[in-house]
Amino acid sequence: MNNTSLPRQFALDIAQTPKASLDNFLPGKDLALYSALQDLVMGWETNVDSNLQANPLNERWIYWWGPEGSGRSHLLSALSNAAQELGLEYFPLTPHEPISWVRLEEKMGELGTSSTPSVITVDDVDRLDERQVASLFRILNEIQASKAIHIFMAGNAAPSSLQLREDLRTRLGWGLVFQTHLLEDDEKIQALQQAATARGLVLSPDVLPWLLNRFYRDMPSLMALIDALDAYSLETKRAVTLPLVRELLQPK
Repeated sequence: MNNTSLPRQFALDIAQTPKASLDNFLPGKDLALYSALQDLVMGWETNVDSNLQANPLNERWIYWWGPEGSGRSHLLSALSNAAQELGLEYFPLTPHEPISWVRLEEKMGELGTSSTPSVITVDDVDRLDERQVASLFRILNEIQASKAIHIFMAGNAAPSSLQLREDLRTRLGWGLVFQTHLLEDDEKIQALQQAATARGLVLSPDVLPWLLNRFYRDMPSLMALIDALDAYSLETKRAVTLPLVRELLQPK
C-alpha cells in the first residue's frame, strides 16, 4: 500500500461528483439491506395514504453497522438525496452539527401527525455525545408513535455492542438491523468502474487492478482518487492510463 501523502490534485474542487444514490451503490453482500431501502423509496414515490396503516415500525426504522468504508454513510446520503428529489422533508443528523438536532426536535410534533413521509438519517451513532444521545432517545420515542416518519441510523457496531445508554441501545434494535460488509476486490473494481462511467471517465484496463495493489484499499480513498483522476484528466487533456495515474500519485 502506498502511504505517501496525497498529491495536490486531491485538493481540486470536484464539481461533477455524482450524488450518492441507491443506483450508484454496489450492494455486494448487503443485498437484503439494499433491497429493503429500494422498496422504501418506491413507497415514498407512490405515497398512498391508505397504505399508512400497513406501514409497520420495522419498515420505517432501520439501523445498520459495519466497518469504515462499507457504505454506511453512502446509504444514508442516498436516502436523504432521494427524499430531497421527491420533495419530502428530510433531516440529516451527525455528531458534528448539534444545531440540526435542536431544529429537528422543534419539528417532531408536526412530523408525528403528518401522513406524508419524512426522513431522518443519523450517521456515526457511536460518536454521539451525551446531549445527542438524549435527543435521539426522545426522537425515537416520538417516531414510535408517528404515522410516517422514517429513520435510518448507522454506526460501527451492533446495537448491543455500542458504548451508549442501555435504553438507547435497546431502541436501536426496535426496527430492522443489518450489518454492512466491505467489498471484495472484484466488487471494488466493479464499483470503481461504475463510478468512473457515471463521470464519463474512461479508464485503461490496467488502472483499477494496479490501484488496488498499490494504493489505499478502502473505498472512500479509492472513490476520492476517481474524482482526482477525473479532474486531472480534464486539466491535462489526457486519457486515464497507468502513466497518468503514476504521475498523479507522484509526491510533489
